[in-house]
Amino acid sequence: MKKLFELKGKVQNYAWGGTEFIPDLINADTQGEKCAEYWLGAHVNAPSKVKTGSGNVELNTLLSKDLSSTLGEKVADHFGRLPFLFKVLDVKEMLSIQVHPTKVEAEIGFKKENELGIPLNAAHRNYKDDNHKPEIMVALSEFWLLHGFLTSDKIKAVLSNTPEFQNLLAVFEQSGYYGLYKSVMEQPQEECNRVLRPLINRILPLYKAGELSKSNPDYWAAKAVDSGKDGSNIDKGIYSIYFFNIVRADKGEAVFQDAGIPHAYLEGQNMELMANSDNVLRGGLTPKHIDVKELLKHVVFEETIPNILQGELQHDGIERIYKSPAPDFQLSQINLGVDQQYTATSKTAEILMVIEGKVTVKDSNTTLTLQKGQSALLLANNTYRMTTSNKAVVYKATGGN
Repeated sequence: MKKLFELKGKVQNYAWGGTEFIPDLINADTQGEKCAEYWLGAHVNAPSKVKTGSGNVELNTLLSKDLSSTLGEKVADHFGRLPFLFKVLDVKEMLSIQVHPTKVEAEIGFKKENELGIPLNAAHRNYKDDNHKPEIMVALSEFWLLHGFLTSDKIKAVLSNTPEFQNLLAVFEQSGYYGLYKSVMEQPQEECNRVLRPLINRILPLYKAGELSKSNPDYWAAKAVDSGKDGSNIDKGIYSIYFFNIVRADKGEAVFQDAGIPHAYLEGQNMELMANSDNVLRGGLTPKHIDVKELLKHVVFEETIPNILQGELQHDGIERIYKSPAPDFQLSQINLGVDQQYTATSKTAEILMVIEGKVTVKDSNTTLTLQKGQSALLLANNTYRMTTSNKAVVYKATGGN
């Protein structure tokens, strides 16, 4: 049985994406379209294509022919499908403030909306599937994101030192994170405009003059307004920019985000690996559906200390594994030099993505040469080796850590 295939993903053209990074990476002429994500996986919304001797086959179709053989018995029995979705992201404009449900919460919400007869593609639907969506990202450039609530001391300082927020200090002291966030998210739009307009008027000239640093929430709040289409109403997501941690991850550094942690990607490029789900509950900076009542059910209302992961270099000195609590996936970075050989056995289905250089991947039956931007699929229980004639960087996604 053939177990090594060339794999081709699908570009997602979202408004927040860039026009150069992903097209340059995968060597594609996209006619200047905004290319936000490049998906590698078996998600029904955009399954990758597997190159076979009899033509291209969608990945979900290939895997479903014999899950035990393609995924491995353990993953097939536990998940019943490829448990992860692998992506390259180019974040030019800010993504929505968002949170992901737990597995149990997703199952309940998905079942309820099905029973209500809400179509899966309905704009007001919250749950697109019955799965959770923990995710880990590794920066491919300097990368900025919002990640969880500030510590109590820091959030008190923000509320005290920002004139427009001083009335919220008593709310936080009396009702904590939940009371604070609920009060601003349920704010009528007119009141939101009234509170935030003086803030925006004060920081926008500084942003346009290049006088704000990216570690300052004023920078991102001003950028959000400056890049927004509707200047009459101010997005409530601005509050989150001031209440959440602003995190910088440098190239090769990783951040894991579990269910309940509010977050938003702000700028940069990354590799992202997540559970095979599209469940997102949004809280601002987006024209998409926002359900405040549902959002408040799932946010973890406590301080978050950002944990920048460096990954664990393995004994071979080649592979660096970014471990996380998620049972659905494991992400690793493979740095190959000219005299090095990476050898591994796929315990489950794996996807390789070449980010830099060119590699040769070989198992007992097949040899593939992959250029920058190309990908490969390895089925379960396959011993393979990878080499390069110069140097190369490859990211590997595997299921069930």
